[in-house]
Amino acid sequence: MFDNHKMKTNHMRYLALYFFSFFFIAANAQKTPFTSEDALNVKSFDYSSMTDDGLWVAGTIRSGMDRKDVDHFRFADPSYVAPYTSELVIINSETGEIRTISPAKSIINAFEFSPDGKKLAYVKYEDDRYRLFLYDLSTDKSKLMDIKDERSISPSNEIYWTKDNTAVIIALRADDWLTIGDSLYREATVGPITVYDGNEPLLKWEKIRYHSSLNEVVKVDIRSAMITDILPESRYDDVNLTENGDTITFIEYNPKKTAYQRKGGTDYGLYAIALDNPSERDTLIAPSEKRINISWDESKTHFAYTDSSHIYVQSIGQSKPTKVSFDTTEISKKDTMDAKFSFMRWRHDGKAVLASSKTGYWLIDIDQNTMNKVYDLPEDPDEAPSRSIIHWSKDGNSWFMAYSARDKWERGMVKYDIDSRTFTDLMLDSNLYSRWRVSKEGNQFFYNFSDGNLPNDLYVSDPGFEGTKQLTDLNPWISTRKITRTELVKYRDVDGNELNGVLYYPVDYEEGKKYPLVCELYETFFNNGYRPSMNMVANAGYFGFRPSVSLEEGYPGEAWIKGVTSGINKLIDMGLVDEKKLGVHGVSYGGYATSLLISQTDRFAAAINISGKTNIISFLGDSPKIGTRNYAAAEVGQDRIGVSLWEAPLKYINTSAVMFADRIKTPHLLLTGEGDWNVTALNTRELYYAMRRLGKDVVWVNYQKAGHGAGYNGSATDYHDQWKRMLEWYKKYFDKADEE
Repeated sequence: MFDNHKMKTNHMRYLALYFFSFFFIAANAQKTPFTSEDALNVKSFDYSSMTDDGLWVAGTIRSGMDRKDVDHFRFADPSYVAPYTSELVIINSETGEIRTISPAKSIINAFEFSPDGKKLAYVKYEDDRYRLFLYDLSTDKSKLMDIKDERSISPSNEIYWTKDNTAVIIALRADDWLTIGDSLYREATVGPITVYDGNEPLLKWEKIRYHSSLNEVVKVDIRSAMITDILPESRYDDVNLTENGDTITFIEYNPKKTAYQRKGGTDYGLYAIALDNPSERDTLIAPSEKRINISWDESKTHFAYTDSSHIYVQSIGQSKPTKVSFDTTEISKKDTMDAKFSFMRWRHDGKAVLASSKTGYWLIDIDQNTMNKVYDLPEDPDEAPSRSIIHWSKDGNSWFMAYSARDKWERGMVKYDIDSRTFTDLMLDSNLYSRWRVSKEGNQFFYNFSDGNLPNDLYVSDPGFEGTKQLTDLNPWISTRKITRTELVKYRDVDGNELNGVLYYPVDYEEGKKYPLVCELYETFFNNGYRPSMNMVANAGYFGFRPSVSLEEGYPGEAWIKGVTSGINKLIDMGLVDEKKLGVHGVSYGGYATSLLISQTDRFAAAINISGKTNIISFLGDSPKIGTRNYAAAEVGQDRIGVSLWEAPLKYINTSAVMFADRIKTPHLLLTGEGDWNVTALNTRELYYAMRRLGKDVVWVNYQKAGHGAGYNGSATDYHDQWKRMLEWYKKYFDKADEE
């Protein structure tokens, strides 16, 4: 029998797609193609500070062109300041007024509003050193803080204001810091002789990196610019100033030896000092090799953490922590994970914390010594929508939760009432929302917004999401360009795992016509969003596709052949793709996946590896400037081999494309940056020499002044050249497929 409902549904789908395609083509007819020049001109806004009432938000505006003059060969050089330039602005969330604090092409390191919201302190690189500036909102003027000290401001800086708005706390470099750092760096890079001694406790480049993390913490009076020393030279993290302004807390860490398993080798301790008596320390957590992962309440006087599946809280001045989660009550005995809890967040009043378990969220009242389950997690979290808490209301009665469905593009914000255990939809649609931030007073919700195809802009809303306002319009010109549209595609890999892929349509798409397809690989994808790479592919007249794969530790190479090819088959079955014209590329881990994939199948007409390793064995020691990262990546990290080379050498061979170069039949373009300190050009180069030796169709392009990402992370000329080569590579072999 015919399924009339199914036939009607398909008819409506194709009818809707027809009309959408018709209007999409008509709208694009008067527009110009999106180019690599356009890609570099797209601007983004990065915001990180706002006044307590949310009236003003501060951030930097930057385009792709603002990262194009970096000397990648000087990575880890303590004397080098990379020219990551931007424009520092503040935006009035009520009027939309935008004030430029520091113009484009400025190197901005940090910025922070004063507690009263009247001033903005920021660190800017000027006249060959970092300098502290103070912007006054009432006068709309900045002034240089002429600090009376020969020490330089540290580039790894955060700014903390004292409660009375009279001083800021920042980090400085010791007088001899640069001399020592330069000596260490030059010995490793210039020599004339460089010695690597395995008996030394730290790798040479780790020693250089740890030297770069040395700072001295000081207080700067904003009226006199006079400095008061607070903490001597050491390595500090998570520096906080209590709400009452009289105490500083901080983590101090001391590297002792190189660790290959991403743990151990460094002692971490948590301390507190009084600002009026910085010489006396209160030890809150004694130094040990266990990393400190704590969360402070709003007053910065109490902290909480998870240890051995339970929640502990402690106060400044308290010698021992208090366990506040229970495992003996009838309530928690019902938890199928035997009451294993993880800390989530503090309530605003600091009198309660929220913890999670396998089955739900638990409200722990510290004063009342009670613990109650207030939220039930779904039995199948992989099927249920994702809800994550963005803000806990000031009255403690509700949560604002970012929402995303898992089976479709439905995203936004919901509100959860704790007492009634009910949800209220505040804003749900197919648009893309990200980077949620809420003002301290809870009256303003800031977020990045996109329709899923265009670049983000900053928006603000009230807690009811009834008064939403757009605060930036960074790329108005993009409305005159041909931009791709996206679709979520579901498919199953050969193991039956349901996966998602994001499909990007050719900009002049015609219903019923089959197009070439270019896949862009990495790991898993679900959300759409503006991507310059997919717009370049779509403007070349191709479908772009970002397929997901299901990676399994110990057998990562199998995921690509199982997942990517299944996604392609789905698109072919949909009647969209010309199966003879398939391309694939990826950057870094995606480039590695690309080369590995074409060693297992010959169905691609062309492939491009951009800064991806091809020999995971030699990769272990290829990137000295980043220490043990490559070993850790293979054994316990992204590469997912799960064991060392000496425990399972065949696993390393099986995940190295160069070992199977004889099986590659796909024409392969290899793109590298000579200054790449992450995945060195010489690793990708190995596959070039192997394929050439075997008489394969291969081209290697090495951008001499570029970094990781090859031409993407080189000069503007490199960027344009790389895109020209990539699109010509695909066109050459797609055209050749027509001849066969």
